[in-house]
Amino acid sequence: MNESGATAQQQAEDFFGRDFFDRARERLTLDVPPALTDPTAQGIRRGDLDLDPMLWERAGVSATRPASVLVAVIDRSEPTVLLTQRTADLASHAGQVAFPGGKIEANDVSPVAAALREAREEVGLASMLVAPIGYLDLYLTFSGFRILPTVACVKPDFALVLNPSEVTEAFEVPLAFLMNPANHLLKTRDWKGIQREYYAMPFDNRYIWGITAGILRNLYERVYGA
Repeated sequence: MNESGATAQQQAEDFFGRDFFDRARERLTLDVPPALTDPTAQGIRRGDLDLDPMLWERAGVSATRPASVLVAVIDRSEPTVLLTQRTADLASHAGQVAFPGGKIEANDVSPVAAALREAREEVGLASMLVAPIGYLDLYLTFSGFRILPTVACVKPDFALVLNPSEVTEAFEVPLAFLMNPANHLLKTRDWKGIQREYYAMPFDNRYIWGITAGILRNLYERVYGA
């Protein structure tokens, strides 16, 4: 990379890593959208097919199971996002890069509570270190989930304990990289005869794509969009 290219990249990283928490607190809330549990309710929603909404009908799928994930932004001098590598034998999204999270259970008092519980169960993240900021848009998946992502500020002095039945590894990716739209690649793949577009954000030897990349794209749009 030449000097001008390196300078442009550094400027982008400085911008997208700076003042994230203040911007997120201004733009996000913890108001739970009715559409999380009521598929007929109106509201903004994203999903595996939001780049081409008409494909939902052609695909013949529906998303009815409420879920929550934790978009854990680590409050370091250069903020990072905590991600996991799922084990290869899980029933859904096996082997993929993901956020800690899962189905909202009946005893979860809120989507935040579900996200925190799942983070404790999957990677041993202590809830006392997590300060929820707000929800992103509801994200619908081919696998049938209605995911409400919970964005949170996480203190960096944590020690993780992985659940080997669900997670093979936990790692951090610089927030500046993930929030730079130059790193949001549009890809196409065949799914049961349907050509679908999706986001991918390859980082080093990690391939962040699909639901995880789609939620990160929504994070960028909600926090840094016009």
